[in-house]
Amino acid sequence: MRDPALSGFAEVVEPFRVMDILARAQAAERSGRDIIHLEVGEPDFPTPPAVIAAGRAALAEGDTRYTPAHGTQALREALSADYRRRHGAEVDPERIVITAGASAAILLALAAGVNPGEEVLLPDPGYACNRQFVAARGATPVGLSVQAEHAFQPTAESIAAAWGANTRAVLLGSPANPTGTCLSRDRLAAIVETVRKRGGLVIMDEIYAQIVFDTPEPSAAAGFPDVVVINSFSKYFAMTGWRLGWMVVPEAWVDPVRRLAQNLFVAPGTVAQAAALAAFAPETEALLQSQVQELKARRDVLLDALPRLGLEVQARPEGAFYVWTDCRAHGVDSEALCARILDETGVALTPGTDFSPTRGRDYVRIAYTQSESRLREALERLQTVFARG
Repeated sequence: MRDPALSGFAEVVEPFRVMDILARAQAAERSGRDIIHLEVGEPDFPTPPAVIAAGRAALAEGDTRYTPAHGTQALREALSADYRRRHGAEVDPERIVITAGASAAILLALAAGVNPGEEVLLPDPGYACNRQFVAARGATPVGLSVQAEHAFQPTAESIAAAWGANTRAVLLGSPANPTGTCLSRDRLAAIVETVRKRGGLVIMDEIYAQIVFDTPEPSAAAGFPDVVVINSFSKYFAMTGWRLGWMVVPEAWVDPVRRLAQNLFVAPGTVAQAAALAAFAPETEALLQSQVQELKARRDVLLDALPRLGLEVQARPEGAFYVWTDCRAHGVDSEALCARILDETGVALTPGTDFSPTRGRDYVRIAYTQSESRLREALERLQTVFARG
C-alpha cells in the first residue's frame, strides 16, 4: 500500500532552519553540553507575574469556552486604549481582531487581501516564514532586495520598480527580523502612497514595535487606516507559548475577516486572552520597559564586540533583539560557519539562509535573548574558535 501523495507545496516547502539549529542544540544539551542559545527569536524573560496570575484565575473560574472568533470585547477594548495611550491613535475596537499568534493574523490578512496567483513583495532579507505563508495562500512570494544603506528596509522607489501587473501586496516589518532596523514614518508614508496608487495592499508586521531603543515611531495604525497592522503578545509581553496576537484591519474588512477567522481558526485561546488583559497594568508596563532597557544594553555589548570578531554589522539595529552580521571574513558560508560554531563552542546562531534566499550565505543572525553575562561568555567562545582559523 502506498502513502497518499503530498501536495506540491508540502513537497517543496523549505525548512525553518532556526528550528533545525534549535533541535541540534537541544540534543547537545541532553548529552550534557552547555549551550548558549542565540538562535531562536524568543525572549528569555518569563511571562510577567500578573499575566500568569490572570491566566490561573481564568482557569480556576472555568473560563475555558470559546470566545467570539475575533476575540473578547474586553481585550479588544484594552488594545484600543493602548493604541490611544502609546501611539495617540484612535483605533475602533471593532477593527481589532484577536488571533492565535501573529502567524494566524498574517494568514488571515493574506486570505482576505490576496488571490491565488497574485504576487506579494517581501523584503530580502526578511522573516523566513513569510515566504511560506504567501505560498500556502497559492500566491507568489517575490523577493525585494533591500540594502544596508537603506537600513535593510525598502523604499517607495524600490517598491515601485518591483511592482508588476500581477503584484497585489507588500509585507513589511518594523523593527524588522532579522535586522532589527526600523522603517521611518516618512518612508512608510511614501510607501503607502506608492502602493495606494497601484491599488495594492500594505501589510505591516509590528510584532517588535514596542521593543525600540530610542524614540519609537507611531504605529501604522495611527494615520494609515487602509494598512493592515499585525502585532503579537509574544515578544514584548514575553508570551510566546500563549500563542496570542492581533491585527488591525480596514473598516470594510471587519466582517469578512471575522468570517474568515470563524472558518479557519474558530477562536483564539480563551485563557490566553484573559491572561493578556493583565499585560496592560501599570506595574506590568514598568517591568516590560525595564526589559527593553536590558535588551538595549545587550545590543550595545554586541555592537562593540562583533566587528573585532570579523562579524560586520552593516546597519545598526534600532529595536527587536537581533543583530544581522556579515560573516564573509571567515571564508565559509553561514550554514557551515554556524554548524562549526555550535559543534566547537556550544554557541547556537542562525544562518542567514533562513532569511535571504539570495544573500543568506554571507550573513548570520544573532539573537541577544540571553543575559549580558551569557552574551559575554558567548563572545569569548567565538573569539576562541575564530582564533584557531
